Amino acid sequence: MGIGRLFRPRGRGKLRWNIFALVMLALVVTLYNGMGWYNSNRDYINNGLHEKGISLTLPAIDWSSWPPRDFRLGLDLQGGTHLVYEADMKDIASGDRGSALEGVRDVVERRVNIFGVSEPIVQTSKTNGMYRVIVELAGISDPAKTIAQIGERTLLEFKEQNPAALGSDRATELTEDQKLQMEGYNNIANQRAKEALQASLVKDADFSAIVKQYSEDSATKENGGDIGWVNNNSQDAGLLPFVQAIDPGTISPTLYESPNSEQIVKLLEKRDTDEHEMSASHILICYKDTTGCTKDRTKDEAKTLAETLQKMLTPENFADIATKNSDDIGSAPGGGNLGYFSMGMMVPPFETAAFALSDNQISDVVETDFGFHIILKTGERPVSEYHIARILFTKKTPADILPPPEYFLSTGLTGKHLKKAFVTTDQQSGQVQVGLDFNDEGTKLFQEITKRNIGKPLGIFLDGKSIIDSNGDSIIDDQDMYAPNVNGEIIGGSAVIQGNMSNKEAKLLAQRLNAGALPVPVSLISQKTIGASLGVESLQKSIFAGCIGLLLVALFMIVYYRIPGVLAVIALCIYSALTLGVLKVFGVTLTLSGIAGFILSIGIAVDANILIFERMKEELRAGKTLESAIRDGFTRAWTSIRDSNVSSLITSIVLYAFTTSLIKGFALILSVGIVLSLFSAITVSRQLLRLTAGWKIGKHTWLFGGPSKKNIPVT
Repeated sequence: MGIGRLFRPRGRGKLRWNIFALVMLALVVTLYNGMGWYNSNRDYINNGLHEKGISLTLPAIDWSSWPPRDFRLGLDLQGGTHLVYEADMKDIASGDRGSALEGVRDVVERRVNIFGVSEPIVQTSKTNGMYRVIVELAGISDPAKTIAQIGERTLLEFKEQNPAALGSDRATELTEDQKLQMEGYNNIANQRAKEALQASLVKDADFSAIVKQYSEDSATKENGGDIGWVNNNSQDAGLLPFVQAIDPGTISPTLYESPNSEQIVKLLEKRDTDEHEMSASHILICYKDTTGCTKDRTKDEAKTLAETLQKMLTPENFADIATKNSDDIGSAPGGGNLGYFSMGMMVPPFETAAFALSDNQISDVVETDFGFHIILKTGERPVSEYHIARILFTKKTPADILPPPEYFLSTGLTGKHLKKAFVTTDQQSGQVQVGLDFNDEGTKLFQEITKRNIGKPLGIFLDGKSIIDSNGDSIIDDQDMYAPNVNGEIIGGSAVIQGNMSNKEAKLLAQRLNAGALPVPVSLISQKTIGASLGVESLQKSIFAGCIGLLLVALFMIVYYRIPGVLAVIALCIYSALTLGVLKVFGVTLTLSGIAGFILSIGIAVDANILIFERMKEELRAGKTLESAIRDGFTRAWTSIRDSNVSSLITSIVLYAFTTSLIKGFALILSVGIVLSLFSAITVSRQLLRLTAGWKIGKHTWLFGGPSKKNIPVT
């Protein structure tokens, strides 16, 4: 019994496990963040120990198999390489040189970004007839490979559709031998599954031994096939109804089949959770301008009608009146029946009213964003979970045998065959389009390509990306695999790209095509290593200022909110460690602006705690117990926290999408901080408060913002 409760804790036991998991997470992340410092100072620490007569030698820890140990720093923090290229414009008309240089800048910036260089800065300069591109690469001390790739010129490609990638062909892609191979594999899997099922159904059979002998699930093979508890949130939608038909302690006499496997399923035990779900019916009376309403009635008319119907209703006539009067087209045909639902599935006003009802009780008129509701509670039941073990046999599908084919294949027609791209208009429609002129070799190739692809798409790619998006817009950064269709064989070496382009977009597209195709060679004329633009002293002062600000915030939280303030500071420390760990794991570049984003996200995390604690204080002053105040405080503050963080996240996304590389670092780190601050405020702070509430100190609610020194018993 003791072991069972250890692995299936409830109440305070479950809470202690949650706290233990948070502590371990914080320790692991802190060790990971600080291991670089530990290794760099290990010799200094060892020497100090030996000088004091302590015979202890600290070992170096090898983290080579982990993600990068050191933070990636931007040019303003760690320095890097400064490159200057000069563009040869002798073959370019003087009026086109400015746009050609901007096109070169775009190409260079895309290539540098593809190479993974941290926060690159690419700028242009036009002085005294010199056309130059200036590139700053953070943390690159030997940029030979990058320099070589920046100088490549022919990255414009024309590609045709791969027939093997078409949906109609995918079904017949398997050869007969491959089909036989897949069928043979699946037949063997089915035979082994039936053999194992027969052995499992023998009286007193050792299921764990059979799992170990047959199962192909390496994660559960050594623990008797135990995959844990299954509920309504299971990813495999068909598994729960299959398990519900099995008695606890028995094995299903039939195999459970999914698209990728066959399984022998044993139900170990069933339990009802602390959560409940209820069933209800409702009548909706909507009015003009409410969500999804098609009625023309006013709000007053809708409310009057709802109140009139409410007075007429009984549990017996509810279904009939709902069918005739409810504006909810989804539930009205079934008498307003909504089936079973749990907390969090309905809008708050509806949910609050529904869960307050007794069985067969009809509510008063309830107002939501959808209109006015009348609710009949028809039942309530606990949410059940099923603890199962399984023996897994994998099946093969065509996707397991064939790798996904490329959607486009190279035609051999590239930027070296393009003489010029220019903006023109269709004489009949007046639509803006981009014209293409090929050289002699390109003319021949283009004719052959268009002849065999009539009615099919022809992809135009620059640096591996389609230059036309799925709406026909000339947006070079779009990832859609869209291409214009070939209307007929094109003779003469000229073509046009048509799409929903403005004149500005067409000029931009032509500029980028010309930059990738015209003979505008660039040569490296200067290369030098530079130090941090802000210097070590500026960085140290910035970090010092951030630490002072954090300490002041921590002091304010502790003085004003007492125990919750202390717990918020602990949560902020865990949040800070997690954020730094995420930045290190994913190699996010840290710049001074990024550090500002990180510090700003700490303020956002504190703001969430303040909202929660203020709600808690209101609940405590209303006479609620501490645990109830904690629960309700988090529940009622959540919508405000969610909305404010979502709005901040949207702002960060906009900044990242539409600003320069320097601001992108700020926006990215701020976005990461916002997401993790939600975890800190909602999960870490809640678990710590729940744990503290169970201690003796929890009886002194004034320490948590309640009435001054008034002892309220904790239930």
